[in-house]
Amino acid sequence: MSRLKRVVLLLLSDTVAVSLASVFFLWMKLAGGGLEIVRHNYERLYPDAVEGPSFWYALGYYSDVLPLISGCWLLLFLFFGFYQSSLSSSRFDEIYEVLKVVTLGILLAMIATFDRDIRLTRLLVLFYWLGMVALVAGGRVLLRSFERQLLLRGIGLRRTAIVGVNARGIRLLHALRAAPAQGYEIVGLVRARGENDHAAIDGLPVLGEVSNLRTILAAEGIEAVLIALQANSHEEIMQIVEEAEGLPVSFGITPDLYDIVTGHVRTTQIYGVPLMELTPELMPAWQRTVKRLIDVVVAVVVLAGLAPLWLLVAAAIKLTSKGPVFFRQERVGEGGRTFAMLKFRSMYVDAEEKTGPVWAKGADPRVTPIGRVLRALHLDEIPQCINFLRGDMSLVGPRPERPFFVEQFKTQIPLYMRRFNIKPGLLGWAQSRHEFDLDSKDVVGIARERLEYDFYYIENMSLKLDFKIMLQTVWFVLTGKSTR
Repeated sequence: MSRLKRVVLLLLSDTVAVSLASVFFLWMKLAGGGLEIVRHNYERLYPDAVEGPSFWYALGYYSDVLPLISGCWLLLFLFFGFYQSSLSSSRFDEIYEVLKVVTLGILLAMIATFDRDIRLTRLLVLFYWLGMVALVAGGRVLLRSFERQLLLRGIGLRRTAIVGVNARGIRLLHALRAAPAQGYEIVGLVRARGENDHAAIDGLPVLGEVSNLRTILAAEGIEAVLIALQANSHEEIMQIVEEAEGLPVSFGITPDLYDIVTGHVRTTQIYGVPLMELTPELMPAWQRTVKRLIDVVVAVVVLAGLAPLWLLVAAAIKLTSKGPVFFRQERVGEGGRTFAMLKFRSMYVDAEEKTGPVWAKGADPRVTPIGRVLRALHLDEIPQCINFLRGDMSLVGPRPERPFFVEQFKTQIPLYMRRFNIKPGLLGWAQSRHEFDLDSKDVVGIARERLEYDFYYIENMSLKLDFKIMLQTVWFVLTGKSTR
């Protein structure tokens, strides 16, 4: 089952579950005589009625509120990552997560209605909580069971290769064959350095050597690579990962007892076999949601709230030099995809026509007089808020780089492309911690130095770190230091 289909089914299941639980709550409230406003409205419309309002009348009365309630619950579920792919989690994990989030939602609802004329008895709240947990968790367990049956029938499996023709690799192969519900379809094995040359292992072909891994992945349509080296060498693991840079491939490692793997790891169990999954980021789902929300809010506030200032900036650019107000430049973003980054133009038109791409300098003769002011105040960066709204960039993240320099750096700096595992940003950990010598001719050296900071940020991503970078960047700007 594709991720899109899974998310759609989860949304439908949750919507039905929340609606049924809310209707059940409404029925109990009516049966307990707690819907005075409904009774009052019914008696006003039907003064001669002998019986009170029916449940269907109450349902119609609140028909405009029920979709709002469902929407609030779905937003809460989205906030806590309920619609992220998590094939490795069990049905027990699913129920536990639902239990936590529903409990939090009920508490928030009680706080929101505390000062209002809404009487909620403890029994009524308890039944609503039970209904939400049972229906939401029940729907999700049914969907997960259905998905499991599809996997057991070979539908939706991820094409997988095992790197390691050795005892550990064979053990992992047997474990995966015994656990088809894990979602892996082993299409072959890949020899690591120094391993014996076998044509096949347990009926599966040996696809080649690890030195040709990139070609093998592309030819076989591999979606997941599981590394099972006899003795994990961090250098060798990083070389394997680097071979697949830019390809839509996930990685997992069978660890040593005291193994330490740099990067992002999450340990799972495949029928007793531990597996560490390399993932692009460590931020919890709710933090990623807040991070995206911050991007949108900042972009809207800056662009709309200070619109008169940007009109003055645009006029100043237009009146002091020939050319457009905005400067568009191709940059490399998340996943190695390119996008058009926007800035207020601070250089003369065709500044690189004779020289080609040039690394930014401290005292750059290509910059216009008004451009120097914009750069000193960092106002030239403001149009990147449009990139925030488009989702090309985030407020905080590694600075996006030009394709020309990316092609140069990735051949000279090991693991350089890993900085594009996450969305680039306007404010970066490197720029907030260190003032680089922009006049240095050692461009590769500066890029390598920045990369160390970028890796630190990627490995320690959190809202706390983002706020720290924001505050330190403000301090850098106030003290006149460069944040470029």
